[in-house]
Amino acid sequence: MGRPGPKQDGTDVTSRWKDWIARHFGEEGAGTDTDRSRDLAVAALLVEVLRADFETSVTERRQVLESLRDLLALDPGECDNLFADAERRVDHAHDLHQFTSEINAQLSHAQKLALMDQLWRVAQADAVVHKYEEHLIRRVADLLHVSHREFIAAKLRSADL
Repeated sequence: MGRPGPKQDGTDVTSRWKDWIARHFGEEGAGTDTDRSRDLAVAALLVEVLRADFETSVTERRQVLESLRDLLALDPGECDNLFADAERRVDHAHDLHQFTSEINAQLSHAQKLALMDQLWRVAQADAVVHKYEEHLIRRVADLLHVSHREFIAAKLRSADL
């Protein structure tokens, strides 16, 4: 899977996401509870999309791990641990708000759009976007204050990869 295309200024969203995290959380901020909460919220939304159609393929699971690596700049072992923690958290979740409120509190709009791209990549990883996956991503977009136009643009960007 490729990365999101370049923005008008020549930088892609994933690079800007990683730069923002590095600037704001650098070495001294790594591993804080705030970082962990943010990372778990991102991972939980990816897991929610993975499970939305009640079928989890190896390809989709691999895409979740790739998305975690791309969005959060984690090594493979950290991605595996975060993925397992997110699955447990989703098992006990009662709604999406607990995840989206964390993301709204900590991420910029551009970072939310990068997350939307990754949610679509997970949904499209098995080459079939189920109506439940699309509905879930639409709900997440609403909770993250992502417009319908941006929701569709993310879907189209991910379909082109």
